[in-house]
Amino acid sequence: MSAPGRGDLFSFILLYATLYAGFGVVSPFLPTLLQSRGLQPDQIGLVLALSTGIRLVSGPLASRIADLCSALRVVFACCAVAAALTAFGYLPAHAFRSLLAVSVIYAAMLAPLTTIADALALAAARPLGTAKCRFEYGWVRGAGSAAFILGSVLAGQAIVAVDLDVIIWGGSAFLVAAAAAATMVTASRPSIASTSVGGSAYIRGLLRLREFRLVLTIAALVLGSHAMHDSFAVIRWREAGVSPPAASLLWSESVGAEVLVFVMIGPRLLDWIDPTRAMMLAAAAGVVRWTVMAITANVGAMALIEPLHGLSFALLHLACMRLLGQMVPPGLAATAQAIYGTLAIGAMTSLLTFSSGTLYGHFGAAGFWAMAGLCLLALPFIAKLRRFTHARGHSRPVSIKGLK
Repeated sequence: MSAPGRGDLFSFILLYATLYAGFGVVSPFLPTLLQSRGLQPDQIGLVLALSTGIRLVSGPLASRIADLCSALRVVFACCAVAAALTAFGYLPAHAFRSLLAVSVIYAAMLAPLTTIADALALAAARPLGTAKCRFEYGWVRGAGSAAFILGSVLAGQAIVAVDLDVIIWGGSAFLVAAAAAATMVTASRPSIASTSVGGSAYIRGLLRLREFRLVLTIAALVLGSHAMHDSFAVIRWREAGVSPPAASLLWSESVGAEVLVFVMIGPRLLDWIDPTRAMMLAAAAGVVRWTVMAITANVGAMALIEPLHGLSFALLHLACMRLLGQMVPPGLAATAQAIYGTLAIGAMTSLLTFSSGTLYGHFGAAGFWAMAGLCLLALPFIAKLRRFTHARGHSRPVSIKGLK
């Protein structure tokens, strides 16, 4: 590897490490911070759901502006600094409306960061018009996941030593550092994928594909079932007497399993068993995971089930990606990814996050039974998808009428 390649790699590792460390410091503990400000479970669910919803708008919008202006680094830095400053609004806020306003603006500023960082990294890893790969994108993404774990562990320790407000100071510091790191990375030509390939007629054509609709449904059910965990797991553990350091370790354990499946286990498993069987395994892991969460918050039990995140989330996502690559024509790959990310993950997660607040407020930990039910509900859809894909075979994409 040439010296410039090493320089690119280092600058992107720094960017991803600071960005995801900031996520790790704040995101696992933000629901607990909202609870400490007096919000009830249904209010927490509403705040988090609206925050997720605004991401569906602000992320693509800011990314599109960055692409049109050829200013990915500038937009990234501005959004990161704006998010850091907005986060300080949590410190004086105690009323529901003020906390809601801060959370929505904060989420809107955070939303474009991962998309723009990925666009910069992918363009630099394999520059446009060249076949040479300077570095693997997975290396910098893996560095980000490792930094998330470290940030979460450090935050858990800091909360005990100081208080919950420390996550705001730490998260904001890392976001400012990420903004500075963005100025160091290679300023390649923007490569954010367009979602307008083929126009609206092609989007309708994709949505008419039964296999594509099934993938969306399965992803919505299984990936969406993680909404209650993401919103209320730390609150559940804290109410059961689990300390913040232990909670951060449990959360980090799930992220570590996710990284392991994404990088090593998942691709090999998909080569060994087909994607639909991998989906069945992922859905079954979700049933087990949410059932145990509904029954107990024992630290030992949590330590055993948190690694199932590698199956219930990472393996399911990898299987969906494999199937989309097989069934969607190359010219519509970006459009399919946008529909998958918005409808199957973003919108459903927002809806289920809001529902999770109501469920947890009325039923407590028993609300996790509903999440287990969503994973069970996915199994017949997976079986149907398996029949369709085996009948068609995997040798070529599904034909979409009108595709030139």
